[in-house]
Amino acid sequence: MGKEVGTLGDLFQTIKAGRASVVTDHIETFTANGIRLKSGQELQADIIVTATGLQLQVFGGVELRIDGQPRALSELMTYKGVLMQDVPNLGWIMGYTNASWTLKADLAAHYICRLLNHMDKTGKQVAVPRAPAGMAENDTILGSLSSGYVRRASATLPRQGRELPWRMLHNYQRDRVMLGEEGIEDGFLKFTAAPKQPVLEPATALAA
Repeated sequence: MGKEVGTLGDLFQTIKAGRASVVTDHIETFTANGIRLKSGQELQADIIVTATGLQLQVFGGVELRIDGQPRALSELMTYKGVLMQDVPNLGWIMGYTNASWTLKADLAAHYICRLLNHMDKTGKQVAVPRAPAGMAENDTILGSLSSGYVRRASATLPRQGRELPWRMLHNYQRDRVMLGEEGIEDGFLKFTAAPKQPVLEPATALAA
């Protein structure tokens, strides 16, 4: 690695000066003097710090089911970055990748409160975002990032749509208007009453 560095700025200056380098490869094995890469190159090291690769897990690994049938998140789009296409009454918090995470989290929480108040006022119990046919694109909600952990998770992440409200904006000013000022009912969000529960007949005791 070269000269000892103390801060991230020191690291960049050291690399720029040619006293350190970055190698991207797979580790084959540890050796007496360091590590050997799959390419055959051996890197000498006095200290090795190991770390596992980050694996994204949407919804904490919970399996999504609708009416008893499993639905893959990679087949769905997000609605305004807060609700999920075709999934009733599911709100989730997804922050920004280019700004403070809490900026979007606050906007999303505020929108969910607006939605719940609207449903309470109109007497509706179920809200489901419905997308027009052909709206989905192959790009994921984190498609703007090229990190390895994002690419590894691309097969499990929700999709982007061709246009709003099926796109993740990552833009505070536009999200502030869409989530905080625009009307709740826009034609895409469908509202219904809760399905009626079957009435169970009281049990009858039979005398012997």
